[in-house]
Amino acid sequence: MANLSKKYPILFTLYSLLLLVVSFAAARDRMTWVLETFVVLFALPILFFTYAKFRFTPLAYWLIGVHFLILCVGGIYTYAEVPLGFWMQEWFGFSRNNYDKIGHFAQGFIPAIVARELLLRRSPLRPGKWLSFIVASICLACSAFYELLEWWAAVILESSAEDFLGTQGYEWDAQSDMFLALIGAVAALLLLARLHDRQMARLSARPSGSSPLAEASAARAGEERDRTGTG
Repeated sequence: MANLSKKYPILFTLYSLLLLVVSFAAARDRMTWVLETFVVLFALPILFFTYAKFRFTPLAYWLIGVHFLILCVGGIYTYAEVPLGFWMQEWFGFSRNNYDKIGHFAQGFIPAIVARELLLRRSPLRPGKWLSFIVASICLACSAFYELLEWWAAVILESSAEDFLGTQGYEWDAQSDMFLALIGAVAALLLLARLHDRQMARLSARPSGSSPLAEASAARAGEERDRTGTG
């Protein structure tokens, strides 16, 4: 496991580069591919070059890998043409291809864990309601900013941006996208917080020092011992 951990930056980078190469080669439109995958193109170098100074939990990296996959698949077909969306349309009777809604749910679900980890390990915040509120607010703000990017792309590129927008005639597309991102963020906080805490506690147990999460966990353990009278 230790050897795998040391090789992780290389494995994660190779996985991400493979996604980019395959999706670029199979993309129906190169400009749309750039627009759909620019998050991967932007985030991958940051994750690689900051790994030595800031190592995320395995949960965060796995989720980021899934998000990269969702984006690259969208880059191949455009969001309105992904086959999975057409299958969902047939199975559930949707009036449109809703693959983009999977992407926007992930836009809240996955960044929620990333933002939570950054705040717990690089700020005075502790696990609790305020942390959850701030994380959900960050995810909603990021989703809103993404909608602004789509608007700017539409203004600059005009008809060339139609595949990137993928509204498919739905007038409330932007609002529903942000709502799904918010639902995704809340779902991640409810479903993954405990697993995330355990993984961060293991990271903080390394000789490099403790984190705010480790201190908060130790404080809670001390309070529990005081209540039960155990030493």
